[in-house]
Amino acid sequence: MIAIEEVVNALDCKDYREAAKLLKALREESPQNPWVGFYVGRYYEETGKLDQAEKAYRRVLRDITNPKIVSQARQGLKRIETRPKERVKEAIAQVKSDPSQLKPGLLVIEPIDVALRSELVVKFARIMQLQPYNAKLLLPTRTWRMYRTGAIGELRVFVSELRQAGINCFCATLEEIKQVRVFRISHFEAISPQAVVICKDEGDRVGQIAFNWSEVSQQVEGNLPIFKQVAVENHRRTEVTYKQEMHEYVGMKDLHIPGRGCILRLCEEHYQFDKGYAFIPGQDNSGKKQKYSIDSMSMHLKWQTLIKVLKQHLSEVPTWTDFTPFAETTLAEADMLERIPSHIHLFRVQPSPWDPAFHLYSSLAFLKPYL
Repeated sequence: MIAIEEVVNALDCKDYREAAKLLKALREESPQNPWVGFYVGRYYEETGKLDQAEKAYRRVLRDITNPKIVSQARQGLKRIETRPKERVKEAIAQVKSDPSQLKPGLLVIEPIDVALRSELVVKFARIMQLQPYNAKLLLPTRTWRMYRTGAIGELRVFVSELRQAGINCFCATLEEIKQVRVFRISHFEAISPQAVVICKDEGDRVGQIAFNWSEVSQQVEGNLPIFKQVAVENHRRTEVTYKQEMHEYVGMKDLHIPGRGCILRLCEEHYQFDKGYAFIPGQDNSGKKQKYSIDSMSMHLKWQTLIKVLKQHLSEVPTWTDFTPFAETTLAEADMLERIPSHIHLFRVQPSPWDPAFHLYSSLAFLKPYL
């Protein structure tokens, strides 16, 4: 007959193999012994299997009434709940001594599995020191969420903890985002057998790039809102104020070419449809420009035709289309967005955070395989 003291001695001596063997035998010999469940929890806790330990301790609280056992199970739960906090605190203290870890960055949380939401909310709340209700609101289920900004060393600590908890996320420095090269396409000269574009670099220098469609690893699509000033009168019509109101959207499309370390960016407002390859209906099989009245087509229809032709060449290439919901999680971080050059030159009455938000989204998708 195995005594519970033998399990205690094995755990005290950190002989976890013997402790596991004894607990298995005790479960078979004395399944009603209230201490067995508690020491199963302690075994899992000491071997670093915190999820199993938490479940074991909670079973004790649910099924056992012995005050001494209940008290120790609660202490075990408290240790489990505080362990991530202490681990994060220690890790952050270490990285703060390294100047390279103080660079500004941001942390993005990827969508979680809805089926695991309840479990992951508890873990997320524990790591980030949040109330469960708030944690539930912050964990995304469909798109990326820009969760927080700060020193990259601290963010990397959180990424490590969250990944261990089964929550996919990543972080990047603003420096990494700024290093992504962007060439703004003015127009396509050709699309077959190679694509040839006339474009501008970050310094507005005009050049030409030829590339194979197979070089494009992914594409990013989004719409940027354009606002206009609207006059608003008070109820007595004695005073007029102005507010911004959404007027229209401008289409954006990025082509990622990681082999060349760059993004090729198309913008509906700036694309020169009257030059180069004719994307609109009426071209012949060779792709040569035919005589047509481009004025008869709206800008939006021209843009949609261009996008349709590009998709035919990129039908197997993944497309990122969740820009808008991601951007909505970034707009509150105005200070951060102001530090990101957007490489988007739309005519606006005043600067909009939506422009750097699009560049951030596309750049993160570009960098994601390396983060």
